[in-house]
Amino acid sequence: MAFIAPPTPLRLAVALDGLGWHPAAWRTSPADAAAVFTADHWAGLVREAEAGLLDLVTFEDTFGPPTDAPGELNGRLDAVLVASRVAPLTRHIGLVPVATTTYTEPFHLSTALATLDYLSGGRAGWQARVSRRPGEAALLGRRPAPIGEEAVRDLFDEAADAVEVVRRLWDSWADDAVIRDVATGRFIDRDKLHAIDFAGRWFSVKGPSIVPRPPQGQPVVAALAHGPRSYELAGRGADVVFVTPSDEAEAAEIAARFRAPEPALKVFADLVVFLDDHGGDALARRNRLDDLHGSSWHSDALIFAGSPEQLADLLVAWRAAGIDGFRLRPGALPYDLEAITRLLVPVLQDRGVFRTREPSGTLRSRLGLPPAVNRYESPEGARVA
Repeated sequence: MAFIAPPTPLRLAVALDGLGWHPAAWRTSPADAAAVFTADHWAGLVREAEAGLLDLVTFEDTFGPPTDAPGELNGRLDAVLVASRVAPLTRHIGLVPVATTTYTEPFHLSTALATLDYLSGGRAGWQARVSRRPGEAALLGRRPAPIGEEAVRDLFDEAADAVEVVRRLWDSWADDAVIRDVATGRFIDRDKLHAIDFAGRWFSVKGPSIVPRPPQGQPVVAALAHGPRSYELAGRGADVVFVTPSDEAEAAEIAARFRAPEPALKVFADLVVFLDDHGGDALARRNRLDDLHGSSWHSDALIFAGSPEQLADLLVAWRAAGIDGFRLRPGALPYDLEAITRLLVPVLQDRGVFRTREPSGTLRSRLGLPPAVNRYESPEGARVA
């Protein structure tokens, strides 16, 4: 089979969660389960991803334990804080934590993520998500969990407003607002600070931010989308959308959905990955984890178990169908992450579809996103993606 390199390089990310995405992964990991609560655990994983020349890593997060089921890994660290901790330990890879818009003030999100962009030198992103589970609502105690279509619609409308407020706060300082004029004693030019004056159903925010405009101007905003509501949220406010097609035809259909209205939106397909030199070994590992789990585990994303060559075939085919990149969810850590970086990446490089040197520049530029023009400083006052 002849492989034709795509016009732009294939983009590759990994999604990190605990000791792997399979709920029984912690039971076979060489790492102690308590390692997920240490900085060394996360630093080691991100360094491995960076050594594999990947574009970015995402860090999962939820309010409350990820699951209440017995026998599964419970508890997690805050994703934004973990990303901030590993930022100074890495040089090139993008860092994209999950942070929920539900029960969270956009002002706090904007400052935390702008801080991450400074600490990483322009490599920060944010995967915005909503919190729909009853346990999350009970934990926070601010309002009941959404029930019914109207309540779910409100949840996503609130999320869209939260993303808009965060973006406006990032723009509320001009790039040259900090002047450090010793003679006059002026540290900032107050004419370069902008009140965002956002007034909506859920938020009323005056602004400006307390953090200067981030190095990227606008850190990369991502969203995971499975259906109409989340597709709409991604189209309204995201730079990158993570989608979960089940085959090549659905990948093409989803890519076309986002390509027409939002040509700058980057579409990444999610896959849960069990990877070994021999595909049969990967499948055997997945089956072993299912046995430990007590049932066959299913994910929102397609579960792949096979060899690097087989996975490369799939990625190249879906790339030709219109997918910009892929976010691989390692089934078990660190094994499947190392298989991605040490087995899959060389295969993709041999086929001419993946980089062979460290990526440079900001995360925005690496993903092919347009420069983030400040809406309050541009002549047209244009909204930036």
